[in-house]
Amino acid sequence: MDVLAEATRLKGEGNDVVSLAVGQPAHPAPRPALEAARKALEAGRIGYTDALGTAGLRKAIANYYEHRHAVSIDPARIAVTNGSSAGFNLTFLQFFVPGETVAISRPGYPAYRNILAALGLRVAEIPVGADTHYVLTPAAIEAWEQENGVGVDGVMVASPANPTGTVTAKADLKALADWCEARDAVFISDEIYHGLTFSGEETTALEVSDRAIVINSFSKYFCMTGWRVGWMVLPEDLVRPVECLSQSLYISAPELSQIAAEAAFDGIAEMEEVKAGYARNRELLARRLPELGLPLAAPMDGAFYALCDVSRFTNDSMAFARRMLRETFVAATPGRDFDPVEGHRLIRFSYAGSHSEMETALARMEAWLPEQG
Repeated sequence: MDVLAEATRLKGEGNDVVSLAVGQPAHPAPRPALEAARKALEAGRIGYTDALGTAGLRKAIANYYEHRHAVSIDPARIAVTNGSSAGFNLTFLQFFVPGETVAISRPGYPAYRNILAALGLRVAEIPVGADTHYVLTPAAIEAWEQENGVGVDGVMVASPANPTGTVTAKADLKALADWCEARDAVFISDEIYHGLTFSGEETTALEVSDRAIVINSFSKYFCMTGWRVGWMVLPEDLVRPVECLSQSLYISAPELSQIAAEAAFDGIAEMEEVKAGYARNRELLARRLPELGLPLAAPMDGAFYALCDVSRFTNDSMAFARRMLRETFVAATPGRDFDPVEGHRLIRFSYAGSHSEMETALARMEAWLPEQG
């Protein structure tokens, strides 16, 4: 966010800043979603909904699982949330008590660690790399437990993952779910980048477990970051407790956003065109970044990120990102927040923007990087 703030300041001064820093699609919400929102505003009143969301949206989400994953989900198991962020809060508050331990991958999305710590929970950051195919494994978690003398009470996995782009294969997802069930540990699957898989098999945890807590969002695939609407899929017996907690914390997700989200499912063809643009960007970055001396530090299987190793040029990715922004007006995200241990050598590029932005950024870096060697 520090880099983003600096990029915004420089842009405000009239500089031609190209941002590959933020994981936010450049495309607007699907046209059917925008039209549904316009009609709702013209009709007038926008108010509270049931805490779990509108019946229409919950049914639409259930239908989405049926069509995309051939999984039958009772709409009553779905809770609509204020973005996936509310889903994380509700999950951590409902299923853990202060002092318990939740395992996540390192590198990983920093908000997991920060929310868990804010709630008094212990974070087990398990390193992932080529030896584990960049995914969490039961063996790696057990090794952490033995080293630290602490048992894990829950496991959170993201697929596709931020910042690595890793897609967890179905067999690996099932192994984690089975391990958690045998240990009576909570299994949480962050699937907010579903729909943006380019390599490997995209599996929802609902295919391998009846007890998984699934969190998803309209932000990424459906390009609706600012609408702040997501959802959870819960085991039937856990819906009511989450509903009560959600009522107290949020009342409900915004009705206007829920109306737009329900209509967004009619815009999948449009979103697939957007995804094709990401695929073109992905191919360009996967080829050009290593040629510039920025080898990939993880596979670009999904999401819209390229995580690169900048150790050829620096041992301080934050300083490197600041300098690159200041001298080339290209913004990227340093790896420190994603990985407190190895992040000094990592930097993340988002390819959620236009192809011309990717080409411009690469051209500027190509001219600048030799001076950093």
